[in-house]
Amino acid sequence: MSFFVTSASPGRGGDLGGLEGADAHCQALATAAGAGALRWRAYLSQASNLKNLQGEPAVHARERIGPGPWHNAQGQLIARTVDELHAPGFAGINRQIALSERGQPIPGRLHDILTGSRPDGTAPSPLDADMSCRGWRSSADMAEDGSSHGALVGHHDRVSAIAEPWASSWNSAHRSRGCSPARLAELGSGGLFYCFALPPAPR
Repeated sequence: MSFFVTSASPGRGGDLGGLEGADAHCQALATAAGAGALRWRAYLSQASNLKNLQGEPAVHARERIGPGPWHNAQGQLIARTVDELHAPGFAGINRQIALSERGQPIPGRLHDILTGSRPDGTAPSPLDADMSCRGWRSSADMAEDGSSHGALVGHHDRVSAIAEPWASSWNSAHRSRGCSPARLAELGSGGLFYCFALPPAPR
């Protein structure tokens, strides 16, 4: 196994403890499933315009997960390379293949998977609104200045009521209504995210 959807969230909506906390959550779930020997990273992006991250560069999910290939808990191939994972028409992630670390399907009512990413796996423009819950450190729905927080999400099951290709994207289907557990849940998110394993470290 070198890919899974988290079976549970940290429980704080879009506040994942930052990228470090999200990575640690991936590692803990993988360890409990017997795959802790690998190094795990959360598939999450964040822009460079966040007030709590002034001066830090943007982070792109596609650059966090290694070169591939990746397989789910049943040994099914997800993608061979980063480019294949983000290619137009990619179909390697769907309801049957996007399994948890336990090898179980993710409930369809939780199909909004946190990514903060555009279709190519990169962070949104710094000119856009916050789409990563303030660098994955906030469960607030509104900022002090009245602007809204949210998160870009993908649909692991590729299902959407909107008949447009973007609406059923695995990593960039739409923006959530907020970052609190309640607001994330309104459109079908339980605060879950994708985890990918890096290649073994050289000895």
